Amino acid sequence: MPDTTLRDSTGEDVEWLVELRAEVLRADLERLGRFDAVRVRQRMRDAYAPEHTRVIVVDGHDRGSITVRPDADTRWIEHFYLAPEAQGRGVGGTVLRTVLAEPHVGSTRLNVLQGSAARRLYERHGFVVDTEDAVDVFMTRCP
Repeated sequence: MPDTTLRDSTGEDVEWLVELRAEVLRADLERLGRFDAVRVRQRMRDAYAPEHTRVIVVDGHDRGSITVRPDADTRWIEHFYLAPEAQGRGVGGTVLRTVLAEPHVGSTRLNVLQGSAARRLYERHGFVVDTEDAVDVFMTRCP
């Protein structure tokens, strides 16, 4: 199992995270007919909130991100991306367990692209489908 930790994100992280997002989402967005090289990057720049974002460090190297955004009694998991070399090694489960174990009252929500392998990870951790459309699947985990 790789050594996996989380560090606070800084403003300097945004550009490599923008590129990571484009790389990680490309195949799913292309499959859905939604990939736009400019838009996929700009959406990350527009939504980037370093105060809610942590960088996933695997074996001493920055390999991903996760944003945990509070919204009233709901906490949203957003921008959860792992570099391809960190996928399939248990890193995502480790990060998700860490975040879900943090104190919070209320539900935890997220959305995942239709057909994404990440959906199985979320289901294993107790998330259930709320709604879905041709592109997005919205999921909730109740306390």
